[in-house]
Amino acid sequence: MSETLESRISARLDAVVRPEVAAFAERLAQDAGADAALFYGSNLRTGELEGVLDFYLLMPGPQQERIWPRVSYHEWNHAGTTLRAKVATMSLEQFARAASGQSRDTTIWARFVQPSALIWMRDEACRVSVVDALGEAAKTAARLAAALGPESGTAGDYWRALFRATYQAEFRVEKAGREDSILSVNAAHFDGLLPLAWQADGIAFSRGNGALSPRLADGDKARLLRWWASRRRWGKPLNFIRLAKASTTFEGAARYAAWKIERHTGVQIEVTPWREKHPLLAAPGVLLRLWRARRAS
Repeated sequence: MSETLESRISARLDAVVRPEVAAFAERLAQDAGADAALFYGSNLRTGELEGVLDFYLLMPGPQQERIWPRVSYHEWNHAGTTLRAKVATMSLEQFARAASGQSRDTTIWARFVQPSALIWMRDEACRVSVVDALGEAAKTAARLAAALGPESGTAGDYWRALFRATYQAEFRVEKAGREDSILSVNAAHFDGLLPLAWQADGIAFSRGNGALSPRLADGDKARLLRWWASRRRWGKPLNFIRLAKASTTFEGAARYAAWKIERHTGVQIEVTPWREKHPLLAAPGVLLRLWRARRAS
């Protein structure tokens, strides 16, 4: 039986993860009342427990917050090992909508065309919904890649065009060549994904001499580029708004910052109740403490 986009995504979501990671995700998901927990990022690829694990918790019902996702930081001592996680929370319904390109957001489909693992779900119906959403993310990304990429080229040429465009649209700085790194470290994930996504999305294409050639009608390509122009204009403002919101609503921000400072400088910062409650107001004092410690070293 030939592979389809749905079967590819379903199989990739079953990636084996460390039992500690699965236990942490289950604990977070059940405490939050989530429908599903997705694990992504470099720790998924490496299998390491060091650093911060990246989870998305997908919630039942309609999206409650207009600016999403909500971000929080958690620590858990499991069998003598301290696990750390950065958790983004949003509704499964909104996640699926953003993945399909119906919102102005660029982050969901650009992030989740990359590898992720479904490491906890409430039931099989939730799994089906997540697989469908990630299929939509792949189709949205592949559709735009066809419009932004060359008339004919390798799959890598199209993915590079896509990631370069999304990085430029977002309010963040990436090193030149970041798109090459994504493709190289996730080569098995991206191998064969583009034609599967085009086929699932009804985009005709031809193959020859190692190259792919999507056949977009002029009207379709123009429509896609207009769609992208709107998202590109909203990319930086939306990311700025989310960063501004996170600066006041990031649960556990003080503990996260203290851990990052100690990890990178060796300087321990005590997380007092006041610093936990007012991380922005506490920042000048923390920076002064760090400056003094580094001068004394």
